[in-house]
Amino acid sequence: MGLKSKIRAMVFLIPWAYRKAGRRLRVFGAALILLIGLTAVFSHAGGEITLLPKDQQEVGGLPKGWQALTFPKISRHTQYRLIHEGERSVIRAESRQSASGMYRPLDLNPKEYTTLSWCWKIDRVINKGDETKKGGDDYAARIYVTFKYDPSHATFLERTKLGAIKMFYGEYPPKGALNYVWAGHLPIGKRFSNPYTDRSKMVVVESGNAKATRWVCEARNLYDDYKQLFGEEPPTLYGIAVMTDTDNTGDEAIAYYADLVLHAERKEKNR
Repeated sequence: MGLKSKIRAMVFLIPWAYRKAGRRLRVFGAALILLIGLTAVFSHAGGEITLLPKDQQEVGGLPKGWQALTFPKISRHTQYRLIHEGERSVIRAESRQSASGMYRPLDLNPKEYTTLSWCWKIDRVINKGDETKKGGDDYAARIYVTFKYDPSHATFLERTKLGAIKMFYGEYPPKGALNYVWAGHLPIGKRFSNPYTDRSKMVVVESGNAKATRWVCEARNLYDDYKQLFGEEPPTLYGIAVMTDTDNTGDEAIAYYADLVLHAERKEKNR
């Protein structure tokens, strides 16, 4: 993947982009995020978008349509690879004191594609650290969903600040992100701002080891969650990412992601 694609991908991991870079690199990297625009290729069927179809193929070692993300100052990267369990396409992630992610770009109406469903499995949770603090901001598994910045629904301060960036680099940064996580200690249902930025909201979907080592399937209404957490209508869906990271705590984790599907209408109720 080219340098521009890597930099654009950092939008999905706002906390790491700000945490792992120095002041100059943060400013430079954040600005360069705005340079890239990608078009995703999807599998459509019956009002659904399947992000990991059963016949998913690898391209350059990654699932087709997905991009890898690594950070300049992190030498240890989470290892992702596409495997198959019967007819199911699965992303396997292994993190050993490491951090990196994979993302899939989107450009969709959140009022049309309201619900995301997926299945995930972990070997065990991360036992170290307080997940509400910067030093404990690691998860065995997480799903990121980002939303595009819309100047017509922005405050004057946002338009002034981000408009100046757009004039120089040609594109706005994203508005914010939802993070669905499998936590180690936090209670299911807890919602809070990421310790590095309030533009990234955390939702604990699973917690603890009670369901470890077996597949667990989830469904979230992205439209409802965004409205509740950000207090406004969600802008355009910008992308989806998966992340297993253990760089803060120095722990280890193995996770599996499968059956990621966007639904044009609500299929299941939130937990």
